[in-house]
Amino acid sequence: MSWAGSLLVVLPVLALCALTAALRPHGTDTVAPLRLAALRAALVVATFAVLVVELLGAARALTRPAFAAAWLLFLGAAVALAWWRRAGRGAARLARERAAAVRDFRRTGGRAERLLAGAVLAVVLVELVVALLAAPNNFDSQTYHLPKVEHWVAQRSLEFWPTAIHRQVTIPPGAEYLLLHLRLLTGGDGLHNLVQWAAALGCLLAVTRVTAQLGGGRRAQLLTAFVLATTPMVVLQATSTQTDLVVAAWAAGAATLALDGLRRRAGLGSLLALGAATGLTALTKTSGLIAVGPLLLLWGVAQLRLARRAAPPGPPVRTVPRQRRAPRSEARALAPAGAAEAVASAVPVGGLDPAVPAGAVGPADAVGPAGAGRGGAAGDGGRWGRGGRFRAGPVVATLGGSLLVMLVAAVVVGPFLARETAEFGHPLGPPRLRDSIPMERHDPAAVLVNLARIGHTALDTPLFPLSRAGATVIADGARAVGVDPQDRAITFGNERFPVPAWYPDEDRAAFPVAGSLALLGAVLALARPRRISPERAGALRAYAVVVVTVVLLHASMIKWQTWGNRLLLYALVVAVPLAGLWLDALFQRRAAAGRRSVAAGVAVAVLAGSALAGALTLAYGYPRRLLGAESLLTSSDWETRFVRRPQWAADFRWAAAGVRDSGARRIGLSQQYDNWEYPWWLLLRDADGRPPELVALQSVLPDRPPADPSSVDAIVCSGSRPECAKVVPAGWSLRWRGYTGYALPPGR
Repeated sequence: MSWAGSLLVVLPVLALCALTAALRPHGTDTVAPLRLAALRAALVVATFAVLVVELLGAARALTRPAFAAAWLLFLGAAVALAWWRRAGRGAARLARERAAAVRDFRRTGGRAERLLAGAVLAVVLVELVVALLAAPNNFDSQTYHLPKVEHWVAQRSLEFWPTAIHRQVTIPPGAEYLLLHLRLLTGGDGLHNLVQWAAALGCLLAVTRVTAQLGGGRRAQLLTAFVLATTPMVVLQATSTQTDLVVAAWAAGAATLALDGLRRRAGLGSLLALGAATGLTALTKTSGLIAVGPLLLLWGVAQLRLARRAAPPGPPVRTVPRQRRAPRSEARALAPAGAAEAVASAVPVGGLDPAVPAGAVGPADAVGPAGAGRGGAAGDGGRWGRGGRFRAGPVVATLGGSLLVMLVAAVVVGPFLARETAEFGHPLGPPRLRDSIPMERHDPAAVLVNLARIGHTALDTPLFPLSRAGATVIADGARAVGVDPQDRAITFGNERFPVPAWYPDEDRAAFPVAGSLALLGAVLALARPRRISPERAGALRAYAVVVVTVVLLHASMIKWQTWGNRLLLYALVVAVPLAGLWLDALFQRRAAAGRRSVAAGVAVAVLAGSALAGALTLAYGYPRRLLGAESLLTSSDWETRFVRRPQWAADFRWAAAGVRDSGARRIGLSQQYDNWEYPWWLLLRDADGRPPELVALQSVLPDRPPADPSSVDAIVCSGSRPECAKVVPAGWSLRWRGYTGYALPPGR
């Protein structure tokens, strides 16, 4: 990573700050306006980043100068927008307000609130340190996330390439687009972990704002942030190059934007932001749409209701004979005695409300004859028709807004889907992808069994007798309803239920505390929403319905799998505000002293357990730990990269050294479905950092044939020596060591 590139990374950060200042709403009734501005700015920056990749990729110009120029132009536009909106004064005022808010919090916040805030801040900062110290070492990133980025850099375009690992071209690339910017600006992967760290920060901003929108005060928001920040899966992914927190951040952003639509009609900016959140979710991981879909439905229904309430009345209908208009002189004579009565008698019955200025719309019950309601009697020809039903105007406006949301989403995700369709004949990729992860059975019994298995894995604990008993009950119950608990139609690949998921591994870590609290919060929000949020009970119950719907849809659409907890992370993030609200209501309950102390004691014990889990995950989480064996503080960069498979580190270096010594430039690659490719991109670079010319000698893409082995200067292999030998031309020498090997032609 170059220092010049590190300075270039400041450009997106400055643009984000300028847009946050420029997009801060001026209304006094906006909930958490600064958090809303930051989320809007993040959506704008991410959408710009995606469009830059698509446009420059189409022009085969994925280069550092092109990206640097694009960000300079974007920063200039962001600063200009901030200046046009006079955000400078607002920023200064905002800084003073924030400073005053901090002082007020220190003065009025209780000890518990200060502890919660300090714990969240400490977790975020330690995660930042880990993200900066650790080299990317996620298993999937070695296989397809990061090789995908390197292929784009090498070919300077987004065109698909022959590969034995179809996930390099079929899995949505939204998070990798963001990594591509860091890769080109810095020349390396030293800052790659910051994408997920920033996503974790975005999740915290979004869920605390959702909590506030649902009626939660400061303590409820802090509880929400604490529960999410100390969840082991969140702690681990915040320092990773996985993609689950990125999609969770976009889904949470869609949630808070959708809740804004419950109270006011959406303006153009809100529609664009909601469309961007939808498109970014789809481009990052399509499973996130399971949450965004119900949220958009909730938003659409609320917008229709608001449109109906806000629709202006139509022309009044006269239901009594026209009265003689009083002479002008007579009206003037009556005015001193009672101006309102005189004006009322001077206009026809059912006319405008005299108390409303000209051109304004008066109260609904002041318009038309008694009993006519909004817009007068039936058949008045206005926007409202018989029985209070509304005409097409508000519906068309809401449908138009919905179409705009879909249009913006299509602009973001459409180019990728178009490439998928052109390559595989389907926007969701080849059949092997469409059939491997989605459920193939949707009967109630199969969905119920899948839901139970997902819940067991998500809430797994180190209480082994309890875990085994739960798995036995689920397996026996599945057979009782005629479902094989290992049925391939509801189980990914060759995985077998159950699996231990309690330990802090970024691919498996369960979330029993956060998940249980969110489930309890959802149940109570559905049953007694006024006990949790008296002022926002309706919105709370509606949001709880969405959360329950998301969980049921996930169980009916996604097969159970060993690493399913990380696939469920988006649903946990969307649901965690219910946990914060419920905990806050528990502390506020005015019950008998003894009962209240027991409930509060249980809640405190649960939070202490969550804090302990988060702290242990930070210290000993896998594969990036601060303490113990394989610590980041005592391991080299190369050792950190191979924490998952330490025995492979020397094998890769040995094979790469043999190829470099031969002087080969065009290198053939032999590998299987789940092999690591990324180390070859690191080890075979030139001294100046120029990527090697790596070409696949096997391909699972029907229209992308592999390279001819005789056309390359050398061959590197991983995984299986027999598979490697199949592609080595006759007369070449094949050398093998452990996991890797290389082959050279005669004379090299």
